[in-house]
Amino acid sequence: MTIKNTNDKSHICPVQSFLKLFSGKLKPEIFLLATKSFLRFNTLLREIEGANKQSLAIALRDLTEAEILKKVVIKNKPLHIEYHLTEKGKSIALIFEKLEQFL
Repeated sequence: MTIKNTNDKSHICPVQSFLKLFSGKLKPEIFLLATKSFLRFNTLLREIEGANKQSLAIALRDLTEAEILKKVVIKNKPLHIEYHLTEKGKSIALIFEKLEQFL
């Protein structure tokens, strides 16, 4: 049995892609925390129940690649990384706020 693997995503509905981006346990929680403040990796590990390093790293990478979060390297001693909500991420937060009015 072979599986056809195509990189053509033109047949995928934009809403489906959007919902897939926020699927899973960690991404919605990360996004919610990002709307309140900047994020740091170890803080997220402590705050999100059931998170592990690998799944958290993948979720942060996905949200960064989708330009929802921006990875910022702080070069002060000690060197650390923060994740900030981008303008695109802030506009998505507004969408979620509107959706909450219907629930």
